[in-house]
Amino acid sequence: MKALNIFDVAGRAMSAQQVRLNTVASNLANAQTISGSPESAYHAMRPVFETKFPTQQEGSGIATVDAVEIAQSQIPPEKRFAPSHPLADKEGYIYASNVDSNEELVDMLEASRQYQNNIEVLSTAKSLMIKTLSVGK
Repeated sequence: MKALNIFDVAGRAMSAQQVRLNTVASNLANAQTISGSPESAYHAMRPVFETKFPTQQEGSGIATVDAVEIAQSQIPPEKRFAPSHPLADKEGYIYASNVDSNEELVDMLEASRQYQNNIEVLSTAKSLMIKTLSVGK
């Protein structure tokens, strides 16, 4: 990994939060889906983040983050008895996605705030650079 500056760190953090927001959007879009089997039911997705340290700057305190994979929730889907539903299995059960809408909304707010925090970091860094350049005038 190449040497990082504040703009690289904030940009990569914003990209990671964008992945997080995309998974939240997918989860919310599928929150009310129904399936005829537990295997085909929608399972909530979560990004897995990993801290990345640039080799040229080890020990400097500079690190960033990457979304390394998207993992599916292992929580089983909700089993409901609905024998008249067209997707019901032989025993009369349907399977609802395991998405918790409240949890997704909290995750969305947190990701949005983290994204906004990184925008503020970029804005502050830009402002400081402009002020530094104007000192020499």
